[in-house]
Order: sequence, then C-alpha cells, then structure tokens
Amino acid sequence: MADIHIIEGASDSEIAAFIEAALAEALAVNQAPVAISVPGGSTPFPIMEELVKADLDWARVTVWPGDDRVVPEDHEASNTGKIRALFEPAGAQVATLTVMEQVPHFALVWLGMGADGHIASLFPNFDPKVDEDASIKRLTPDPLPPEAPFDRITLTMPALLDSDALMFVIRGDDKRAVFDAAVEGEHDLPVARVLGAAEQKVTCFT
Repeated sequence: MADIHIIEGASDSEIAAFIEAALAEALAVNQAPVAISVPGGSTPFPIMEELVKADLDWARVTVWPGDDRVVPEDHEASNTGKIRALFEPAGAQVATLTVMEQVPHFALVWLGMGADGHIASLFPNFDPKVDEDASIKRLTPDPLPPEAPFDRITLTMPALLDSDALMFVIRGDDKRAVFDAAVEGEHDLPVARVLGAAEQKVTCFT
C-alpha cells in the first residue's frame, strides 16, 4: 500500500499551490518536458483556474486528460475541450486521448473518484487491472451515467501508476467513506486497486 497523506479541508488555491510546487520541482530537474494528468468533472476546474495563474515554464508542460467522454472537443461534455481552453492560453500543450497515443511518464497524476469507486473512466464493470497491457482504452460504462451517457476513453491503471506521485481530491461524505474503505482494504473497487498497487506517495485533499 502506498504512503497516503490526507489533507483535510483544503481550499482550491491550496490544492493549486501543491500542484504548482510539484510541477516546479519536476521542471527544475532538467530541461526535459514534463507531463501531468488531470481529471474532468465539476470539482477540478476551479482548481485548474487557479493553477494556470502560476509562473511556470508552461511551454515545457504537457497536460493529459485522465479520461474523456467520446464526444467532439466543442461538446459541453468534453473534458479535453475545457482543459485545452484553460491550459493552452498559459502556454502548455494538451494531449488528445486516442488509443494510438504514446503515454509518457507523469510527474503527477491527479485523480478524482466517483461514489462507485471509479477513477478516471475505470468503472467497476470494466474490471480494470494493474497489469493491463494497453495504456489507453475505450469502454462503455455500465450503467451509463444519466448525466453523461457516452462511451469513454481513459488512461489505464499502468499508465496512471507510471508517475512520480498521485493525488486525489475527494469531496463529500459518501466519497470519503469509499476512499477510506479503499485505504483500509475493505473492498476491491478500482480506487482500492490503484492504491494497493501504488508505490509512490499519494496525497488526498478533502
């Protein structure tokens, strides 16, 4: 099990400052490009709005969506379109998830989690594995979330785990209970699988 550090009651600006520090550290190592992965959904975007104000060498940063709905980028349900609109004006590159993409090692992977224990678009019905061969997969959630009834494309567990650090933002009592149970090894939902396989530091903001 990973070394898990839980930070209670963090503000959006505090979480953005944590990500900024992680990026600054990675950028300082050498002149190589730095990759991070970020989630979609309603919680992350206010944090990202704070993050893009950071004085970083954004031209050396590539931002990867952890997953997306299989819709055009100008569709209101597209994570990639919203991420691109935030990060490209700052100077970063934003990757488009396709099954042919070569996924890099990440300085930081930021994950959200659903109340059903899914991470990225690795839903329980998909039975995601930590030894999956592919780095990116397309799948159909079952059941389809009524608010976003679309096929998904997602980084797989090996791709997410190929990172220097993992972070979560978990808000809401129902999600916190699922996350805490995963930490204790009380279920085998996707979040528990990634935590069980993680060897890097994991930071969870609530």
